[in-house]
Amino acid sequence: MKLVNKSLILATLTVAMTVACQKQLEQVNPNQQTSSTFWRNQDEALKGLNATYLSLAVDGGYMRSSNALTDLRGDDVRSNSPWPAMYNMGKFALGTADDALYGFAFGAYYEGVAKANQVLDNVPNITMDEALKTRILGQAYFLRGLYFYHLVNLFGNVALPTTSVKSKADFFVKQSTEAEGWTQVIADFTKAATMLPVSYVDVTGADKGQIGRATKGAALGFLGKSYLFNKKYTEAAAQFKAIIDLGVYDLVADYHDNFTERNENNKESLFEVQFSRDAGGTEFNWGGEPAPGWGRTTGRAITYAPRGFGWTDVQPTRSLFNEFLLEKTTAGQDDPRLVSTILYNKPGLKLYGVEFSVKYANNPADLNDIFCGKYQNFDNGRADEYDWRSGINERLLRYADVLMMYAECLNETGKTADAVQYVQKVRNRVGLPDLAKAKPNMTQEQFRDQLAHERLLEFALEGHRFDDIRRWGWLQNPTKLAELKQRDPEFTSYQPGRDLYPIPQREIDNNPGTKQNNTY
Repeated sequence: MKLVNKSLILATLTVAMTVACQKQLEQVNPNQQTSSTFWRNQDEALKGLNATYLSLAVDGGYMRSSNALTDLRGDDVRSNSPWPAMYNMGKFALGTADDALYGFAFGAYYEGVAKANQVLDNVPNITMDEALKTRILGQAYFLRGLYFYHLVNLFGNVALPTTSVKSKADFFVKQSTEAEGWTQVIADFTKAATMLPVSYVDVTGADKGQIGRATKGAALGFLGKSYLFNKKYTEAAAQFKAIIDLGVYDLVADYHDNFTERNENNKESLFEVQFSRDAGGTEFNWGGEPAPGWGRTTGRAITYAPRGFGWTDVQPTRSLFNEFLLEKTTAGQDDPRLVSTILYNKPGLKLYGVEFSVKYANNPADLNDIFCGKYQNFDNGRADEYDWRSGINERLLRYADVLMMYAECLNETGKTADAVQYVQKVRNRVGLPDLAKAKPNMTQEQFRDQLAHERLLEFALEGHRFDDIRRWGWLQNPTKLAELKQRDPEFTSYQPGRDLYPIPQREIDNNPGTKQNNTY
């Protein structure tokens, strides 16, 4: 509403000034930087790059909207949110009249693309340290690839601007096909992988030791995912094997450390969006133009929080809970990932200092309900999430995912026996039995089913499940689709074509020739 009012005021003032003045005097504010006066030196190159990362951390990014877009359509997640934009997302029931959340994300991704294009267009002309320049450009290619990756994966046929807007001719970009989109994504990640360092520990320059920047491993990981999503298993396997051969990544000992502030940017993390309660200002970064007072916190925790500690817009499905109980550890215990993923009435479990059974003692519905555990502050001394300010980084790519995806590629290229060890490495961390002994000599199809189970438990509530479902063709398989409907009733309203989100109507209105996705 503030943006609308501001626009009306500006329009009114413009009309009044035009009527009152016969001649307009155009002046340039010497204190205001523009694209033509900004890109002058190494410091400004780094600042421009840093701004490109910011689009990952705004509301349309992983502060809230992107989490919901990638999580809610899987069979591991459900929503009873009072907000239709959230409630209808996992039910494949969104329309085009209101583009809340998916429209926020669409805009944030293109904002990131625009920033990356400015870096790629302007930094090559700056006189500066050449090694640092290469790293800056490599990060810009990676970030543009990542924003395009989200656009193509979530929306399908989208425009792919690869230059900054310098004239009216650059403003309108034709809508590309999904295949063309993936080609561009792969090109950007490929370029980034050749330009980025393995880490920033040993580099020389202003970025030395700066944790959180995109690395070669991150570029190879998303390049491999892009190939995998297009069933190019040999090409994908090569990227994942290259990551393994770097020798710098491994699984952390405690699975729970992947979702807290305690061990961020750890050896298992290839890329994560940086959030902090101690960085930036105190204002919420919900939308609009970036402001100096913006904080660098995330609203994911309050959005997913257990009832009474936040909004509870997102919850795990009961079928996910039951899947965790299918297999005991070698010590006869429940899979330890269960309590990191799902908060439930487990004896002694405390939520924000209060025992679960005590908190919900007078409410049988909540006492027997289940809530999200990942990316929550339930065990770090916080009272609740109602200050809206969580500092937990969003892990977009973990080494466990690399191992699992490599195993998938090996299986799909006829190397099932070789694939088992990479899945078992992930199982070993949580004490699960040796798969080679428990299920020896699996066929390719049997391994596919086992991998689906393994990935569900390892990556639940991390935004991967629906991508897996699409990649495996379950939506087109009547038997699998029936299973999904049984596991998550939200799938009963799925219809072909709804695996993509609608193109926001404002994009169709503003970009001539843009067509809406089918079924919307």
